[in-house]
Amino acid sequence: MSLLKQLFIAICLFMVVAFTGSFISGVENSREQLREQLRSHAQDAATALGLSMTPHIDDPAMIELMVSSIFDSGYFATIRVVRIPGDEVIVERRTTTTSDKVPRWFIKLVNLQPQGGDALIMRGWEQAARVEVLSHPQFALTRLWDSAIGSLLWLLACGLVSAVLGAWLLRTQLRPLDNMVQQAQAISRREFFTLPKVPRTPELKRVVLAMNQMVEKLKTLFAEEASRSEKLREEAYQDSLTGLANRRLFDISLANQLIANEQNTEGYLLLLRVNDLGGLNQRLGGQRTDALISAIGEQLKRLLEPAERSDWLASRSRGGEFTLLAPGLSGEEAERLARQLSDGLDSLRQTGASDVTPVAHLGIAAFRPGEAAGQVIGRADQALAQAQTHPERPWERLDDFASAPTQGLSDWRGWIDDALNKRQLQLYFQPVMTCAEQPELLHYKVLARLLDPRGEAIAAGRFLPWIERLGWAARLDLAMLEHCLAHLAQHPQPLALSLSSATVHDAASFGRLLGLLKEHPQLASLLILEVDERHLPPPAELEKLSQAIRDAGFGFGLQHFGGRFSLIGNLTHLGLAYLKVDGTYIRAIDQEGDKRLFIEAMFRATNSIDLPLIAEMVETPGELVALRELGIHGAMGRAIGAPAPWPTADS
Repeated sequence: MSLLKQLFIAICLFMVVAFTGSFISGVENSREQLREQLRSHAQDAATALGLSMTPHIDDPAMIELMVSSIFDSGYFATIRVVRIPGDEVIVERRTTTTSDKVPRWFIKLVNLQPQGGDALIMRGWEQAARVEVLSHPQFALTRLWDSAIGSLLWLLACGLVSAVLGAWLLRTQLRPLDNMVQQAQAISRREFFTLPKVPRTPELKRVVLAMNQMVEKLKTLFAEEASRSEKLREEAYQDSLTGLANRRLFDISLANQLIANEQNTEGYLLLLRVNDLGGLNQRLGGQRTDALISAIGEQLKRLLEPAERSDWLASRSRGGEFTLLAPGLSGEEAERLARQLSDGLDSLRQTGASDVTPVAHLGIAAFRPGEAAGQVIGRADQALAQAQTHPERPWERLDDFASAPTQGLSDWRGWIDDALNKRQLQLYFQPVMTCAEQPELLHYKVLARLLDPRGEAIAAGRFLPWIERLGWAARLDLAMLEHCLAHLAQHPQPLALSLSSATVHDAASFGRLLGLLKEHPQLASLLILEVDERHLPPPAELEKLSQAIRDAGFGFGLQHFGGRFSLIGNLTHLGLAYLKVDGTYIRAIDQEGDKRLFIEAMFRATNSIDLPLIAEMVETPGELVALRELGIHGAMGRAIGAPAPWPTADS
C-alpha cells in the first residue's frame, strides 16, 4: 500500500474515532441535562398542583378538574392524588403513548426514564393528600433525537470536508515523491532528467536535490566518455584538413560494402585526383593549396547532404586524392554526379584558387558485392588514367561486370509495385546472440526479400535502391510490419525491424505505422523498431518518435551507430533498448588496436547509462572473441548466423 493511502487511512481513522467520541459525549451530556429538566419539571408541576388543591381538598370534582387540565398538556406520563393516610387514590391520570419520530432502537440506546416529583396537600396543619407526578420523556427524546441527528450531520460534513482537504494536501505535499519515482524509473530505462521544481518541505527538498545531483553526475560522466570516444574516432578515422573520412575508414567501408550479404548493393566508386599538386604548392604556396583541398572537401560534403545519400562515404585518401563511395548509384546518376562535381571544380579554378585546367580528373568505377577491394580500386585507377587522356571531359566511367543489369527504372517500378500491392514479401531472420561463452538469443533481425514475377526471391541489396528512388520505402516498412506482426502471432520470438528514413521523417507514414502497432498491444514485448543513425531526425523529433513507440509498448533501438558519435549525448533521453555498432568499426577488430580502443571507449560511455551494445557484421571467430573480451553485450553477423527463412515444421 502506498504511503499516501496509509496516511489518508490513518487520518480518516483518527477523524472517525475523534468524531465518534465527540458524538457520544455530546449525546450523553444532552441526556443528563434532559433528565434533570424532566425531574425539575415534574417537581414544579407537583408543587403547583399541591398548592392549587389545598383549598379544594374536600372537593373531588375540583381536584379531578385541576389534574385533567394539567395532564392534558401532554408533558406527563402519570399524575395521581393519593389520600393520606391509607394511600387511597383520589384521582389518577396515565398515558402510554410514545413519539413516532424517534426510532425504538434510539429509545433503548438512550434509556431516558420518566422522572418524578411529589408534593403534599395540607388541611390546616394536617397532611391530607399527596400529589405524585411523572414527566413523560417523549418530548425530551424527540429533542435529543433531533439534536443527535443535527450533530451527526455536522460532524459528517466536517469529516468529509476534512478528508477531501486532507487528501488534497497530502497529494500536493507528496507529489515530489511521485516525480522521484518517475525519475528513478526513467533512469532504469536509460533516460536521465532532473526535476525542475524543488519542493518546499525540507525533507523532500533534500531528497530531490540529491536525486538531481546524482542524475547530473551520471550525465556528466556519460558526456565525458562520449567526448573521449568522439576524439578517438576523429583521430583514427577523420582527415584533419577537410573533415572527411581518411583512407583507413574508406578501406574499411569499401571492404564492408563488398561483402556479399542481404543488405549490400551495387554502386559506383568515384576517384578524384587534383592535377599537379606539387606544382600547385610551388606556385600558390601551402596555405592556398590547403584552401583548395578544403574547398574540394566542401564540394564532396555537399554531395552527401541529401537524406537518401546518408550511406555514402566521402574521404581524402592522401594529398590531393579523394574518393566517393556511392552504393545504390546507377550509371546515369554517376555521370550526372561527375558533371556536377566537375562544374564545381571549374568554379574553383575560375575564382582563382587554381590556375590549372582542369583542377582535377575523376575516375568512375562500378562495384558489386563479392568483388575484391583491389579489383574495384584498380578499375577506378584505370578510369582515372583514361580521363586524364581525354581533353574533352575530365571524367571517365568504367563498368566491367560480366553480366551487367539490363533492367531499367520502368521495369523495376512495375514488378516492385505489383509485389508490394500483392504482399509478395518473404521474411528472412538473422539471429542476434549474446557474446558470452554460452551464447543466448537476444532477438532475430528481420530482413526482406521481394518475389519477382518469376517467383524468385530478390535480396534487399538489389531492390532497396530502386525503392528509395521510387519513394516507396514507407510502403515497404508498412508491408514488413504487417508480415512481422502476423509472424509473431504464430511464432512468439523477439524480433527487430528497421524503419526507413521515409517513415521516420514523414509524419503521415509514421502515423499509419504507429496505428498498426497500437492494434497489436499483445505483441509489444516481442518487437523492437530500429532507426539508422544516418537517418535520424533532429533531437526533439527523435525524442517524440521514441516516446511514441515506447508509449505503444514496443522497444526502440539505433543501428549502424558510430559515424556521428557526437549524437551520443542525446541518447540519455531516448530510453533505447540497445545500440548496434556499425560493422565498419567491428571489421578486423581483433587485428587493429585503434578500433579496439574506440569500441572500448564507446563501451565505457554506454555502460555508464546501462545501455547494451550489439556489434553488427561480425564475420570471423576472432572478431567475436575480441568483442567478448571487451564486454560487448551481443553480436550479429555471419559468424553468428546467416539470414534464413523461418524453419518450417517439416525442416
